[in-house]
Amino acid sequence: MEDGLTVPEGEWAPLLEELGRRRRFALAGGGPERIRREHDRGRLSARERVESLVDPGTFMEFGRLATTPDGDGVSPSTYVCGLAEINGQPVALGVEDYTIQLGCIGVNLHRFKGGWGGFIEEFALGYKIPLVLLIQSGGGTIQMQDTKGYLHLPSGEPTFPMFDLLEQVPVVSAVLGPAGGGSAARAVASHFSVMTRPNGCMFAGGPALVKRATGVAVDKFGLGGAEVHAEGSGLISQVVDDEEAAFDAIRSFLWYLPSNVTERPPRAVPADPDLPADTLLTTVPPDSRRPYDPRRLLAAVVDGDSFFELGAGFGRSLITGFARIDGFVAGVLASDPRFLGGAMDTDSSGKQVKFTELCDEFNVPIAYFVDVPGFMIGPDAERSGVLGYGTRAVQAIHHVSVPVYTVQVRRSYGMAAYATGNANPNSIRIAWPSGEWGDMPVTSGIEAEFRTRIEAAEDPEAERRRILSRYRENTSMWRAAEKFAVEHVIDPRETRDTLARLLALAARAPVPAKTGKKYRV
Repeated sequence: MEDGLTVPEGEWAPLLEELGRRRRFALAGGGPERIRREHDRGRLSARERVESLVDPGTFMEFGRLATTPDGDGVSPSTYVCGLAEINGQPVALGVEDYTIQLGCIGVNLHRFKGGWGGFIEEFALGYKIPLVLLIQSGGGTIQMQDTKGYLHLPSGEPTFPMFDLLEQVPVVSAVLGPAGGGSAARAVASHFSVMTRPNGCMFAGGPALVKRATGVAVDKFGLGGAEVHAEGSGLISQVVDDEEAAFDAIRSFLWYLPSNVTERPPRAVPADPDLPADTLLTTVPPDSRRPYDPRRLLAAVVDGDSFFELGAGFGRSLITGFARIDGFVAGVLASDPRFLGGAMDTDSSGKQVKFTELCDEFNVPIAYFVDVPGFMIGPDAERSGVLGYGTRAVQAIHHVSVPVYTVQVRRSYGMAAYATGNANPNSIRIAWPSGEWGDMPVTSGIEAEFRTRIEAAEDPEAERRRILSRYRENTSMWRAAEKFAVEHVIDPRETRDTLARLLALAARAPVPAKTGKKYRV
């Protein structure tokens, strides 16, 4: 029917043909030769990373047709970003394309696409969905600076919404190759960071700059590789062997958290622990002088294969990570007496601060398995600032609004004991019969306070035993239980059921309003 409104056949053809050409240009990235070089180094291209990470068919790219000046011509954008789903959960995704000008931020664009603020980060904040960043970039180059045509003074530049995001949604980063300057800092400004061991490294300035400024010759991995930042600085949460393992880690981390701070973590289908409850009695000796493996303890409490550890190589006297107990998410802390006897040093104190604040930010109750003799002592510990870091750990756990379930496995002495729970009415202290606590261990305290008296006695050893017997009676866990100085004393084999009941109760409570506390990087 001729109605005068029919569009002639083929009128759209040149426009759609041009759209298709520009899309194909963008999808080619830096070209087959540069992509092949990435493959030779065991790395995927930016778009291959997207396809490997997200649920199939869910990536909707924004800004695909943006370009980058490249000599006398143009290249595709150095940054790939869009909306996707991971395990069915919507996420905002940003990926640096190292095959195009080392993946540096597109200073030529009307607005940044992401990587240091920009569109995709504002998109994540606006829709309150997790932000996932796949990082591999030179950070900045003279060529990119020249493209802009003038120098900007960073002191007046906004950082929005980088730090605002940390207080609203999960921010995840994966360092999959070299990351310098701003890209390295962007990896640090996240709740979870994973690095691939063969290729990942990050630094404020690369080896060439270090050599010129300091005269020190170092390669990029010695400067900022996996061991440096997973064990030395503690800036990397987890190290893996390849990119697929990094993508698995991202999926796992997001599985434990809600999409934003107004929600609770979703419950999963419950699973039995990897080890039976009786294992606890053969794993943890009541004698506090004997070490044990806390991961084996956790395997008898949490749902099978659900413990997701963070910072395993850093602050090793304290284990931190997420787990599920009867399907409910818990943030787990556990003293490890195999390292420093379980004492808290500067590294473990800082590690605890970051993890407790992460749990509080995303409404995850905390289960703390305590066996801590105190803060680390000695000249080296004092010079490292252990008192400052330790006090910060106390402050952080006393500020959280989520319940803290303190499981007193064995020791809890000195100021460090204050960092294992809080006075929140929803928090509960649970003691095993092996629990012991106080200002200091009774034996050490007696030697410090009664040394002169013991040495002057006719029978020093008998006097020591008499004083020790008296003080042990007054400081026993049983006396504390009789006075209701601890809320619940249990058989260790009852730990899982006890925590499951409390976590189920916490899941029913209203989500607490945030009080303006700032999440710290």
